[in-house]
Amino acid sequence: MNQSLLVIQHVDHEGPDLIGTLAAERDWELRKLRPDRGDVLPDPLSCRNTIAVVLGGPMGVNQRQQADMAWLQQELDWLTAWHQQQRPVLGICLGAQLLAVAAGGSVEPLRVGRPPQPLKEVGIGAIHWIVRPDEEPLLKGLNPSEMALHWHGDRIRLSTDATLLGSSLHCAEQVFRIGRHAIGMQCHLEVTGPNLERWIREDNDYVVSAMGEEGPDQLRASWKQLGPGMEQRGRHLFNTLLSHFESLLSSDLRNRSS
Repeated sequence: MNQSLLVIQHVDHEGPDLIGTLAAERDWELRKLRPDRGDVLPDPLSCRNTIAVVLGGPMGVNQRQQADMAWLQQELDWLTAWHQQQRPVLGICLGAQLLAVAAGGSVEPLRVGRPPQPLKEVGIGAIHWIVRPDEEPLLKGLNPSEMALHWHGDRIRLSTDATLLGSSLHCAEQVFRIGRHAIGMQCHLEVTGPNLERWIREDNDYVVSAMGEEGPDQLRASWKQLGPGMEQRGRHLFNTLLSHFESLLSSDLRNRSS
């Protein structure tokens, strides 16, 4: 069975990056759609051999009620149907937030301290796993904590059927799964060095607002030191996830054939 990767993208510079590379190495078909530009999302029933990857963007899931963001509500409705049919899906950043809301959770501004103050979590920092990596198949081969890129100012509140897998110092809900078919990642492990530089250029004001004037250079310096290892660990994690989703699709095909 030929697998297909359906990538839902929301902004030019936030593409599938490492995930797209791994899909190409597996000789999978990769299809990108831009709902924000009017692209029509496919009927989930017609996507039996398809894995969906919903990427990030500067917009927030709670903006879907705005008149100029009707496409975001339509995407959420589509993702809700996809999730209810237990189709394989990986949500990253905005994609994780959409997935959480589609499953009955919510999203709110990230606040820390007392009294709570808004926080933009931007930069390279640790994710620590809530479960032992050797006891969770999706995390096999990973360290008890891994470095990841953070680039957000919201917090996910998970539905009761979600399982939290990983947290950061400032944001508890970083990596989660819902059943076996849905994985959400608030953080970024898909980004490679060249694309991080593009992110910094495109979102320079956001980085400065979160980290100060030295923020862009701090990010570059951190990536120079930690980036190669992060790409290696990201490759391992996403290969595990893609293999897991491939197994789900194969099992589904066998069940429908029997």
